[in-house]
Amino acid sequence: MSMFRNKPKPDPAPPIHSLLGKEVLFKGEIHTAAQSLRIEGTVEGIIHSAGEVSIAPGGLVKGTILAKHLIVTGRAEGVFKISDCLEIHGTGYVEGDVEVGSLVVDEGGTLQGVCTRRDRSGAHNTLTVAKGGSLSGAAPVASGTGDAQA
Repeated sequence: MSMFRNKPKPDPAPPIHSLLGKEVLFKGEIHTAAQSLRIEGTVEGIIHSAGEVSIAPGGLVKGTILAKHLIVTGRAEGVFKISDCLEIHGTGYVEGDVEVGSLVVDEGGTLQGVCTRRDRSGAHNTLTVAKGGSLSGAAPVASGTGDAQA
């Protein structure tokens, strides 16, 4: 009889390749290719990423984000073109014009502005969230996926 059981190890968190730390203000343009970027400070400008951009609690982006995947637990204001998925977690706040492949908004997360969802055929569906409104976990769910759709 064995006292130790072999438990499967959970998948490790994806590595963070670039980090903009707390109390750092960056003004300008950031290009990360497919590398991941985590923002704990403030960015005023444009972020280009073929990978994942993550805005941590306390992090702020004012400007434009062009990325494959965006995760917001902090604050983002501006124009966002996300080719894959935009995730807004419970403490996340996104304000502006958003274009996404898919959208996930956790309870407590806020999306304020205009959100356009591109489907695989290239068609667009638009959702407008009024000033002061919030879109939370009650968003409609796309059939066959776990993602909320705009």
